[in-house]
Amino acid sequence: MADDKFPGWHGTTILAVRRGGEVVVAGDGQVSLGQTVIKGSARKVRRLAPGGHDVVCGFAGSTADAFTLLERLEKKLEAAPGQLARACVDLAKDWRMDKYLRNLEAMLIVTDGQGLYVITGAGDVLEPEYDVAAIGSGGNFALAAARGLMETELGAEDIARKAMAIAASICVYTNGNLTVERISAG
Repeated sequence: MADDKFPGWHGTTILAVRRGGEVVVAGDGQVSLGQTVIKGSARKVRRLAPGGHDVVCGFAGSTADAFTLLERLEKKLEAAPGQLARACVDLAKDWRMDKYLRNLEAMLIVTDGQGLYVITGAGDVLEPEYDVAAIGSGGNFALAAARGLMETELGAEDIARKAMAIAASICVYTNGNLTVERISAG
């Protein structure tokens, strides 16, 4: 988030791992203001079902901004059921060009079990390499841990949980209170 608008606000680590025909999205529950934990049990991973097609989303940044973006994504998916990539690109275009939306401070990870995307306010829709994506304050710690654990025989959920535990042990803005959602391909 922009430090001039919300100085000292930190929080959230969201991690997605794709392996063995499923994607697991895990998010921690911490929101901090400076050195103070404001809330330790925030739920930043959600399951949506627009048009009868399940989608799992994780968000980092302002909660109100993220909910605004998730509502927009749902509308895009209702207009194009089952076309997650198209909906993500359309959302990113709107987010980049719309006078109101361009001020929103959030990032999203979305998946339908096949596609896995990181959406940013800069107009990016990124498909991660190595079947792992992460955002938020502890995102780089969780990403590095998960990439290392991808070399093991662990399943997607075990990798996500272990990587988030590693991130929580390193990043003061990440805790071990996880919300985990799993979605299968197809």
